[in-house]
Amino acid sequence: MAFSLVLNVQQELAPDLPVNLDQARAPQYGRYLDEFVPGQVFVHPRGFSFERAAMLDFARVFMQTNPLYLNVEYAKAHGFADLPASPQMVFNVVLSLGVQNDSEKAIANLGYYNAQFLRPVYSGDTLRAYTKVMDRKERGPNKPGIASIRTLGVNQHDQVVLQYERKIMVGPRGNRPPTTPAPNEPVEFPWVEKAQAELPLNGVLAFPRLTGPNTYFEDFRVGDIIVHPNGRTITDEHMTLTYQVCNTHPLHFDRVYSTGLSGKMSGEPIVYGGLVFAWLEGLASRDVSENALWELGFTEGYHTQPAVSGDTVAALSRVLAVESLPNCDNAGVVTFQFIGVSNISAAQALETYGADLFIKENDKQKLGKEKISQKIFEIERRLLIKRRPS
Repeated sequence: MAFSLVLNVQQELAPDLPVNLDQARAPQYGRYLDEFVPGQVFVHPRGFSFERAAMLDFARVFMQTNPLYLNVEYAKAHGFADLPASPQMVFNVVLSLGVQNDSEKAIANLGYYNAQFLRPVYSGDTLRAYTKVMDRKERGPNKPGIASIRTLGVNQHDQVVLQYERKIMVGPRGNRPPTTPAPNEPVEFPWVEKAQAELPLNGVLAFPRLTGPNTYFEDFRVGDIIVHPNGRTITDEHMTLTYQVCNTHPLHFDRVYSTGLSGKMSGEPIVYGGLVFAWLEGLASRDVSENALWELGFTEGYHTQPAVSGDTVAALSRVLAVESLPNCDNAGVVTFQFIGVSNISAAQALETYGADLFIKENDKQKLGKEKISQKIFEIERRLLIKRRPS
């Protein structure tokens, strides 16, 4: 039944209503450390409907060269029902939807683990996000601790499209106001323990001339180091892009907030890490993922230094494993160590730091090595890559 409401001439009310400062309130979002309760499940607000124009914009802005995310005819020829959203866009959206509940009070994002992309996302699909608190480690009174969480992205058919784990550093609440309480009713959390990628690939590997000749499965050997030639200077565009993927952490777009912090995080708004990852991955795409059929996932990923507007980022990849697949003649799996640097070219970073560039920053101290201030990101990623057509 339709509802109608008569709109009378609106009268100004404010001058006649006394101001009562006792009624002022300041809503709080995110969670303090002691508000993360293991077993608790957050249903994140809003959801996100994917549209082809936004999907293409994301692929272009982040310099994707894989035609799978740019060319609908190419995608269909490889078995996809339509143009799929790039996994980087899916990851950025799902993580961002969770910020209001799980990390808007976070001091730092400590790492991504066991990210798995289970199925494509198409234009018209709507994703919702859920997070479950797995663990909380406290480090003493008034000290920040670590919350371990799992997050899911689920489509309108209740199918999991992405799942991953994350660790965040969060301070205790102390005498500050509580945040929005989590609902008390139980919520299903359909984490897939033995995940499988559900990909609609067929045997037709078409359009060989739309990709470069040196990024097929056969072109990668264990130990290869690929120095990606281009860098990308980040501007204040990052703030708008943060809004576009629904990230609500003020550290990324509120200069009053960011300059009001204490310590090394104080200063200009910090670029949302998911965007940094996406730009680095785009810089590498011509050299490693142009012929990829799918991003299977990534793990042990860390933002080792923050990025701000004006920084120029660059990337390197090292081949860790090359795996043939049983009963699959047209593709194989390649695992890469993926490194991001800032304000230095990838070639200069390799010349300057050599093999130390590929040692995890968290391991440097016990090895008696200095951390690399120009290294901003490290992760391992697995790609399903086409074999060269015969």
